[in-house]
Amino acid sequence: MEGWQVWDLVQRLGGQVRVVGGMSGGAVLGWDMGAALQLGAALGLSPLIIAELLPPIEAVMVRKTNEALQAGSGLI
Repeated sequence: MEGWQVWDLVQRLGGQVRVVGGMSGGAVLGWDMGAALQLGAALGLSPLIIAELLPPIEAVMVRKTNEALQAGSGLI
């Protein structure tokens, strides 16, 4: 059950993305984990479960989003 709850949390983190920009474009660094933990707590999720499951999901999100940005898809 916790996996689905964390997935729901992931869907709510769209506005909590850390982004850096520069002359050569921008890149996604990851989610604001402080905000993610607070939002998860407000939703009743265990901080331990969030800490275990969110970082691997974040790593995939960062990699795929940055690949799409470099390919020029205009994802963000």
